[in-house]
Amino acid sequence: MHSSWVPRGNYIESNRDDCTVSLIYAVHLKKSGYVFFEYQYVDNNIFFEFFIQNDQCQEMDTTTDKWVKLTDNGEWGSHSVMLKSGTNILYWRTTGILMGSKAVKPVLVKNITIEGVAYTSECFPCKPGTFSDKPGSFICQVCPRNTYSEKGAKECIRCDEDSQFSEEGSSECMERPPCTSKDYFQIHTPCDEEGKTQIMYKWIEPKICREDLTDAIRLPPSGEKKDCPPCNPGFYNNGSSSCHPCPPGTFSDGTKECRPCPAGTEPALGFEYKWWNVLPGNMKTSCFNVGNSKCDGMNGWEVAGDHIQSGAGGSDNDYLILNLHIPGFKPPTSMTGAMGSELGRITFVFETLCSADCVLYFMVDINRKSTNVVESWGGTKEKQAYTHVIFKNATFTFTWAFQRTNQGQDNRRFINDMVKIYSITATNAVDGVASSCRACALGSEQSGSSCVPCPPGHYIEKETNQCMECPPDTYLSIHQVYGKEACIPCGPGSRSTQDHSVCYSDCFFYHEKENQSLHYDFSNLSSVGSLMNGPSFTSKGTKYFHFFNISLCGHEGKKLALCTNNITDFTVKEMVAGSDDYTNLVGAFVCQSTIIPSESKGFRAALSSQSIILADTFLGVTVETTLQNINIKEDMFPVSPSQIPDVHFFYKSSTTTTSCVNGRSTAVKMRCNPAKPGAGAISVPSKCPAGTCDGCTFYFLWESVEACPLCTEHDFHEIEGACKRGFQETLYVWNEPKWCIKGISLPEKKLSTCETVDFWLKVGAGVGAFTAVLLVALTCYFWKKNQKLEYKYSKLVMTTNSKECELPAADSCAIMEGEDNEEEVVYSNKQSLLGKLKSLATKEKEDHFESVQLKSSRSPNI
Repeated sequence: MHSSWVPRGNYIESNRDDCTVSLIYAVHLKKSGYVFFEYQYVDNNIFFEFFIQNDQCQEMDTTTDKWVKLTDNGEWGSHSVMLKSGTNILYWRTTGILMGSKAVKPVLVKNITIEGVAYTSECFPCKPGTFSDKPGSFICQVCPRNTYSEKGAKECIRCDEDSQFSEEGSSECMERPPCTSKDYFQIHTPCDEEGKTQIMYKWIEPKICREDLTDAIRLPPSGEKKDCPPCNPGFYNNGSSSCHPCPPGTFSDGTKECRPCPAGTEPALGFEYKWWNVLPGNMKTSCFNVGNSKCDGMNGWEVAGDHIQSGAGGSDNDYLILNLHIPGFKPPTSMTGAMGSELGRITFVFETLCSADCVLYFMVDINRKSTNVVESWGGTKEKQAYTHVIFKNATFTFTWAFQRTNQGQDNRRFINDMVKIYSITATNAVDGVASSCRACALGSEQSGSSCVPCPPGHYIEKETNQCMECPPDTYLSIHQVYGKEACIPCGPGSRSTQDHSVCYSDCFFYHEKENQSLHYDFSNLSSVGSLMNGPSFTSKGTKYFHFFNISLCGHEGKKLALCTNNITDFTVKEMVAGSDDYTNLVGAFVCQSTIIPSESKGFRAALSSQSIILADTFLGVTVETTLQNINIKEDMFPVSPSQIPDVHFFYKSSTTTTSCVNGRSTAVKMRCNPAKPGAGAISVPSKCPAGTCDGCTFYFLWESVEACPLCTEHDFHEIEGACKRGFQETLYVWNEPKWCIKGISLPEKKLSTCETVDFWLKVGAGVGAFTAVLLVALTCYFWKKNQKLEYKYSKLVMTTNSKECELPAADSCAIMEGEDNEEEVVYSNKQSLLGKLKSLATKEKEDHFESVQLKSSRSPNI
């Protein structure tokens, strides 16, 4: 496909793909001047820059701000730059950034004017469809409708109005075709006094068809009456032909008269449009086309009873616009103390029926500054609901714009393609009406039963209707404050702010593991962490990166991560997120920008585009891998080499999209890694290089030494030194590898007294010698005693034997005092010393005798 700027009659249109295309014009000025042009630039998926170079291809100083600002949808902006004398080369350059299949809306440029040209080398004839009736004209004028002109015309020629027609700027007249069902539309008249509405049929203006041809159809008869739908909730019919809003303090469902709210309740203000007999007073409709004024003054949308639908328009590429204006959003009286970020929401139910490339845009304008596209739907879509949350009290204009095709066509081939909106509901709208009443907090007896606002973080107690503070570590629901169930517990590892508006993490986490307490301190990682992921390439070769900012803990619920749109400095170090001056700035716990590097497509500086919020609500922190349907699979990241458990931070986004009906969610895995000091490193799963596999759930791994637990007494051990000179040192060292940080410090080395080894050797030798001497002495003592006993025993045996031989009995068997032992004892069996000791020990138990032979010095005859 060839990409280029395309002429579209009275304007020129840029490319729609992701190529870079330049529109170049060179002019030589005799004196200083300026260039002025009008443009439409509504899609931030395309970069639009205008700059000027001299004949040396050097950019001029006058184009320091070369990035052209976005315009509101359907509005023309203007841009002017001073020109220096000499050669000036003007560049209009566009680059589309397509991250999906959705085509960008092109940039439109018209009315380029250059002042300072002293003369022109020649005059150019007016092109067909234009004319110039004065010599020396600056520009040719466009021929009006039902006229035409040829090249170089001085005036336009009228067509035969009965059989021919032409559009603005035509070079010829065309025959009027026969009328078909595509040339008329129906409307509903306002209700009359009988409660009836009439169906009316009208030709689409300007009428170009003929009814008098053979195949032409006639306009259906008008005037058929039908019952009017009831009034919308919050309105009532007082017997007249129209519905009126209920007075303040009253409510109605639209079918009954307005009634005052009971005591202890207050009106639930807002707008709920579900019956469409007439267009509500705070809504308007229009038709707009960039290339022609065919649909100017037409109603872009038509009411149709139970829905409102897109109108016929003038041609298929018209923008059919529906606006809803709300002066502001304000929570109910009892909820004014609830400091939640949501103030209200707008919800609409719709469907699209298309045979071509139709698109429905939903846009939001805040304080009439700029209109931004919030969401869009292409092609046929089944009946569905979409909700947009309001976070600030400001004047809002909500716009629905429907285009049947974006191709440059002036015909009505797709007139049956349409969008239907069945209901539009806006809650907590300023100057709204009430369809019901809700409970409110009552004041003191002196103030009667009037409602009073509850302080921040307080709910309404059901029995007494008095304000009660929410329990600790709970936050107050922004959708209801009635009953204690309005206080929602915070997630694991989180706490609530003092006003119970949100839950947050203080960057400290505690976990019990195998009877060991692990304390984590992530405060040094609480500042914003960044990750530049990529590069990736579009289908046309444009290189881009995904840039993520992560605010791990925020600051008591305040989101510190900032991302920007359509600016060249994407670091944004000193911007204030809450300032209205930074409309291209988004603040969140996690956000993403698309970065185009300076070397890509010839840009001199890196560009930031398509900033989106990935997480604006903190859910909790835990070592578990699952929280509120967010699951971190085991194979998503490499396994940790340590036994220290990873800690997981979970977030979600409150904004839903067509692809993420439950909003986006984010999980950040914090891993202890002593090899990565300071802020460490952030990475995404290898199988999901964009950080997400489905576009709705994002995963990050943050490795840092600061993600390690605090050190405890279990993380070090002691080493005892040798005893030297009576003293011994005890040292304390960390366990290796060290998987902790900060916490307790290593104890100081300990010095204690001790005894040397030589002393104990001496003591041991002395004790051993003493024991040996004692054993020898005891052995000698018992041996001598045993000898005496044996002798006495031998004498006793001899005495017994003598008695048997009739020998006189001995006076004593013992040796008398002074008597010498002259006999010599001879043992027949000699025992060892140990055997004798054993014999003595067993004499009483056994009858043991020894055979001995006695030798006497006496005569053997005795």
